[in-house]
Amino acid sequence: MGGPGFEHEEVYLGADKALRSQLASNEDNTAVHLTSRIHSHGVLSRIPRNRGTGMCICFLSGVVVWYFGWIIFLSCFIPVHFLLKGNDNLRKKMERALVELICSFFVASWTGVVKYHGPRPSMRPKQVFVANHTSMIDFIILEQMTAFAVIMQKHPGWVGLLQSTILESVGCIWFNRSEAKDREIVTRKLREHSQGADNNPLLIFPEGTCVNNQYSVMFKKGAFELGCTVCPIAIKYNKIFVDAFWNSRKQSFTMHLLQLMTSWAVVCDVWYLEPQNLRPGETPIEFAERIRDIISVRAGLKKVPWDGYLKYSRPSPKHRERKQQSFAESVLRGLELEEK
Repeated sequence: MGGPGFEHEEVYLGADKALRSQLASNEDNTAVHLTSRIHSHGVLSRIPRNRGTGMCICFLSGVVVWYFGWIIFLSCFIPVHFLLKGNDNLRKKMERALVELICSFFVASWTGVVKYHGPRPSMRPKQVFVANHTSMIDFIILEQMTAFAVIMQKHPGWVGLLQSTILESVGCIWFNRSEAKDREIVTRKLREHSQGADNNPLLIFPEGTCVNNQYSVMFKKGAFELGCTVCPIAIKYNKIFVDAFWNSRKQSFTMHLLQLMTSWAVVCDVWYLEPQNLRPGETPIEFAERIRDIISVRAGLKKVPWDGYLKYSRPSPKHRERKQQSFAESVLRGLELEEK
């Protein structure tokens, strides 16, 4: 995978030992092959046949891991955050490690089986990481390996509280879709963050919304006009045990986490792909499409010419009519060229 110097790194959490060893020895991660390997090791035979019993066992074990994870995290984070304010370098380093730790507890509470391919991201100026987006757990899965500073929509409730306290310690940047002035502020913060040599790697989900892990929608160009090296990350979930897609319009994030905790496992692959730079004469929009191609091919996603924000607002009838007319004209031009 990747070019010269790319190494292979794998991490497994919460998986059956026999399954882990078999996964590590084989790169084929298709749903059919994974199922056959699970059957061959008798993992499914050890899962309770009664779905209700199995869900209770998964949920209780997940809650126990999650609960003790928070106890350990808070007992360390609070003293570090308040007592080391005079030593910023040490405090930031320890806070990064603690955020990675709590994210690992989250993944373990879902019985996560996560396989990472490629070199672990490093802190360098003028680089930004971009990934396809299925759920807010994408951030957690990536964060347990590297303390990314992510750009993310501001959420209400307990998630918003975490954003404004713990996650700000790793330099995360928040925005609000309903406020147009936020766009200029966020763009300025992105440029400032990407220039800092000591800042955590910047992670952006350019689709702007969660997609069902079967398609990739159009990428926003913001991440591709910062003048930075772009490092693509491809994430692919296996739907055998649970569908990791989070539809925020139909389900709260709390209910989404409960769904993951009551599932058998969250299985996914993460690929850190080769960094890319803007080519001479290439526009940011073309650059974004090229990166989308790379991620879509690696994760096996189908590219579609849709804007992810259509999930939040329906286009006007006039806009749809113009798009249909434009599409019809392009088809006619294609037919005329074929006739010639």
